[in-house]
Amino acid sequence: MIQLNGLTKRYGEVLAVDDLTFTVRPGLVTGFLGPNGAGKSTTMRMILGLDRPTSGSVTVNGRAYRDLPQPLREVGALLEAQAVHPHRSAYNHLRYLAQTNGIHDRRVAEVLDLVGLTEAAGRRAGVFSLGMSQRLGIAATLLGDPPVLLFDEPVNGLDPEGVLWIRTLMRGLAAEGRTVLVSSHLMGEMALTADRLVVIGKGKLIADAETATFTDTGEGVLVRTPEDVMFTRLLLLAGARVRAGLDGELIVTGLTAPDIGRLAATEGVPLFELAPRRTSLEEAFMELTRDSVEYGAAR
Repeated sequence: MIQLNGLTKRYGEVLAVDDLTFTVRPGLVTGFLGPNGAGKSTTMRMILGLDRPTSGSVTVNGRAYRDLPQPLREVGALLEAQAVHPHRSAYNHLRYLAQTNGIHDRRVAEVLDLVGLTEAAGRRAGVFSLGMSQRLGIAATLLGDPPVLLFDEPVNGLDPEGVLWIRTLMRGLAAEGRTVLVSSHLMGEMALTADRLVVIGKGKLIADAETATFTDTGEGVLVRTPEDVMFTRLLLLAGARVRAGLDGELIVTGLTAPDIGRLAATEGVPLFELAPRRTSLEEAFMELTRDSVEYGAAR
């Protein structure tokens, strides 16, 4: 379990993290989301004792990271996968980490096999592709078989097979009762992976809830018709709210799908598609964080 209580970090006049309080519980994959500059990386660095909080506290299973005698056995973290000595082999990189935390060499072979790098174990890390570096970083994260795991952009550089693999891995780790915190910009991937989401903006907590609750609101009906302009007028007269979607589709709220179907039949409007629609996680995220983006594009 990871617990943050009033966690705050200032860099001079910049308030990077502002009184954050939340708990990352075992048995779940918790997604950690926010726009660029929201304070996600700073928060994760404070969890790992790499940055000292200005005020507040953060503990891992009840203790500060600095008080853990063998940290890799307690917490595994993927922050910067390519922060590896370029002339050291994958095996020796992991073996060095294992020796500093009292981990047997056989575990090195196990995690290399787990991430699919057994055949590349003797190659220098400096010649690895981005995807291979990511897999090596994940191997280091798993090295101590820790109960708490942090992943920052874990699918970076992975091919589709690798994305499915890491998604399955993280969900499997959570199913074993481990605490899994994942920071990502990929909303679609988070919708498939995370059980719970913590959203921050400008260093402040914006939301902390089950993933499903982010898309349960804003339910509507997707309508596709060749008579979209005329049918929009009819829907508005019937009391619906209508907005344009992609490729000429209409997003309708205020009327149920059966109501819309009956209206179309009565007015002789052909329908190509009529289906329930929920707000995507990306749409929900954009709505939640629209006042927290560091740089916004012109509209």
